Amino acid sequence: MSREKLIIFGVVLLGLLGVLVYKQAKRDESLGAPMASAKDYPTISASEDIDKLSITNGDKGEVLLEKVPDPKAEATDAGPAMTWVLTKPVSAAANQQAVKDVITNLHDLKVDSPVSIKLDDEVRKQKQLDPAHAVHVVAWKAGSKVVDELFGKSGPAGELVVVADKPDQVWAAKGYSSYLYTKEPKDFRFKELFRFDDANASQVTITNSHGVLSFTKGDKWVATLDKKPLPRFDEEKLKDMLRTYKVLNAEDFGDGKTLAETGLDKPDGVLTIQLKDNAGKYEVALGKVATGTNHWAKRSDDDTIYQLTNYVSEWVVSEPSKYQAAADAGAGDAGARKAETAKKK
Repeated sequence: MSREKLIIFGVVLLGLLGVLVYKQAKRDESLGAPMASAKDYPTISASEDIDKLSITNGDKGEVLLEKVPDPKAEATDAGPAMTWVLTKPVSAAANQQAVKDVITNLHDLKVDSPVSIKLDDEVRKQKQLDPAHAVHVVAWKAGSKVVDELFGKSGPAGELVVVADKPDQVWAAKGYSSYLYTKEPKDFRFKELFRFDDANASQVTITNSHGVLSFTKGDKWVATLDKKPLPRFDEEKLKDMLRTYKVLNAEDFGDGKTLAETGLDKPDGVLTIQLKDNAGKYEVALGKVATGTNHWAKRSDDDTIYQLTNYVSEWVVSEPSKYQAAADAGAGDAGARKAETAKKK
């Protein structure tokens, strides 16, 4: 090979090597920081004695929960009994179990490994670590922030997470149960209207546009409609209603709604359940149709406006036939024939 060809070959080879070095450098840059060792992994869990919790599910808004003294419970030597309340987006009693489940899960979280990704705007969006999609969890204890992290897309390595003090690094988290954090705000609220032992019910009254149904329990249940015996009363149907209402939970809420807007100023139906030995009385009014086939509802001793499902509402707003056995078809035909015969005579 001539000297000129060797020079040309060398120049081409150097050029190729330069291109390879450049590509490798860009690849290294795209991978981000060097892989961390286990001792450098951040802590993403929180102790179970946190007293404030913020969960922001992307662009759906913030849910803020705080632990406060329970006004309904007596203090002990250890101090006042505490309860969780919702303070944002509304002020309301919290679903204690829903909060407990989040705290337990948060306590069990841990980083499993680093993930080599360079976080630019496009990657954040793709990995659901941007403000519109990420689940942002912040927890406090005694006024000090103990966790502040963004959870994104789940993958083979685990749930992607970014911690506040290392905003450009991504980690794979183990133990994250997304459904606990991504509930609708209403599902962090206390939804229970009633809880009683249906076996202890002794008197039930339903008042609606069809009249006043009254059920009284002695040796067995008896029923009247406007103070007259209810024909073909089916005791099992009343028992079904009591089983439906013994643990009564709302489907949703009517925050900001007025009694007039919901029809609760002039209810479509009112249900009253009295327990034996005056052990308790439960009363709920049903208003207009709300979302879908749900009805607006309100307890007599509370200003909160709820939504109850159509299945629950029908027990209160339906005709008396809801509590009657079906008429015997044969008996009905015989009665019709008898009436026709009498006409001919």
